[in-house]
Amino acid sequence: MEISNKVLDFKGGAIKAVIFDLDGTLIDSEDNYYEADKILLSRYGIDFTQEDKKQYIGTGNLEMMKRIKLRYNINETAETLLEKKNSLYLNLAKNNTKVFSEMKEFLNLLKDNNYPLAVASGSSPIILEELLTSLDLKKYFDIIVSAEEVKKGKPAPDIFLETANRLNIEPHNCCVIEDSQYGVEAAKKAFMYCIAIPYLTEKPLADSFTLADLIFEDGMKQFLAKKAFDWVKEF
Repeated sequence: MEISNKVLDFKGGAIKAVIFDLDGTLIDSEDNYYEADKILLSRYGIDFTQEDKKQYIGTGNLEMMKRIKLRYNINETAETLLEKKNSLYLNLAKNNTKVFSEMKEFLNLLKDNNYPLAVASGSSPIILEELLTSLDLKKYFDIIVSAEEVKKGKPAPDIFLETANRLNIEPHNCCVIEDSQYGVEAAKKAFMYCIAIPYLTEKPLADSFTLADLIFEDGMKQFLAKKAFDWVKEF
C-alpha cells in the first residue's frame, strides 16, 4: 500500500455530499457474486474458492476478469467473461439480494437533510441499473458511476474523482462509504473523507482500513445509521 504524505496529512472541509459503494456496503451481494464467479469458472475447469474470492473484494468486475483471465490463462476476452458473469449474477441476484437495514436508514437520514448522494461501484452499468431499480434504491441517488466508465478501478481514485466531478462538488467536500480496503485507499487518494464498514471482519484488518476517518471494525453488525449521520453532520 503506497499512500503519499499529502494524503495522510489531508484535512477536509465541510461534507457536502456522500458517495456509496454498492456491493457489500449498501447491499449484501458478495455471496451472489462469489456464486456467479464459481459457476463461471467451473465451466473452464477451475475450482474457485472463497479464499480465492477474498483477494478480489473491492476490485471492479472488469478488472477482476482481466486478472482472472491472466491468472488461469483463459482463452476468452475479459469483456466476454464479464458478460457471462453479469448474466449469471443477475439470475442469482433477482430474488436473493437484500439492502442492509441500517444503510437504508442512513440513506433516509441523509436524503431528509438534503445531502447529494451518489453510487460509485465496481459493478457494470447494467447491474447497477437493474439492482438499484429492483431494490427501490435508485430514487436516492443523484449520480451513479461504474468503474467501467473510468480508466482505472479502485484502489486508484478515478471513480471517486469522476463522481465528485459529476456532482459538481469538490473532492475534499465528499465522504465515501466503503466496505473494502481498496475502496478506502481510493477514497483517501481522492482526498475525501471515508467511513469504513469492513465486509471481511477477520482480525487483523487490512492496513488500509487505518486510513478511514471513521471505522466500524465489526462491519455491518456494528454499523449504526444515527452514529454515522451524526458524524457526517459534524463537518
